[in-house]
Amino acid sequence: MNVCVSTGLSAVSSHAGRQYHFFYEKVTFDEAQRYCREKYTDLATVDSMEVVTLLNSMGGYVDVLAWIGLYDDVDSWSWSLSDTSFYKPGETEFRRWESGAPQNTSWKRCTKISSATGYWTESECSTLLSAVCFDVSGLNVTYIYTQAMTWNEAQSYCRTNHKDLASVRNEAENQQIRDQVGTNYWIGLSRESWKWSDRSDSSFRHWSDNEPDTTMKTCAAANFYKSGKWADAGCGWELQFICYRQPVSMQVIKVRLQKSNSDVDLNDRAFLDELLVKMKKEMRDKGLDDNIQLSWKKQADGQVFHKEEEKRDEL
Repeated sequence: MNVCVSTGLSAVSSHAGRQYHFFYEKVTFDEAQRYCREKYTDLATVDSMEVVTLLNSMGGYVDVLAWIGLYDDVDSWSWSLSDTSFYKPGETEFRRWESGAPQNTSWKRCTKISSATGYWTESECSTLLSAVCFDVSGLNVTYIYTQAMTWNEAQSYCRTNHKDLASVRNEAENQQIRDQVGTNYWIGLSRESWKWSDRSDSSFRHWSDNEPDTTMKTCAAANFYKSGKWADAGCGWELQFICYRQPVSMQVIKVRLQKSNSDVDLNDRAFLDELLVKMKKEMRDKGLDDNIQLSWKKQADGQVFHKEEEKRDEL
């Protein structure tokens, strides 16, 4: 992709120090995302009206639509109970969708089970349905059925009074629930629909009226003919785009290793690369920002590690 950096306007948002860059060459969402991640931080995250106002002030040359970093994650179905100890391998992926489901529409993000068929369908989360809560005691699972409420109300109720909204891990549990219900019931499977490219958890939304409006358009663009309000768009469309850069801070951390194998060369490139991968994984597992970049700082002789001299007790 050939994007001329000199064509980009930029401004600094006063609320967070982010720098936003407009690019006027038209590319697909994936191409824009790749470019922004290589040259900047990511596609633009718009998390407040202050940022909307800033982008509107910069959008004078934008041809109607420009990509921002919001996209519809159609494969993000997950259980309300996230405790991994409750599931055996493969059980979090168990599904009993009816034929043609899920359609992954933007407005249907919660799952109900039909007592008539035992199959699952997606529904608007604001629909009033009874729900299946559950309690867990050792290996025993007990199901509890509620009065009609929305999916979010059911989740809150089940978490307050029981373990959670029911996870269905296998066909036997699905049949057990079906045998006890007399209508459609909420279960704990839902989809976290629209997400930010940089993994921001901002819930700020600035959709135009009646947007998002279709199943097939799963990426978002700011419409500068409508004061920067958002519209869904086909990810393969070629649009202008907005990147952002987050100020970068650098910190040097001293690492001390204890050699258990005398044959290992601590300054070997393959060993150093493998160690960086392990350290990055540990940081990710502890919930740290996945955008953190790690690199080794070489000393004057070009080596990373040096053997420390053992301290001797003074006589």
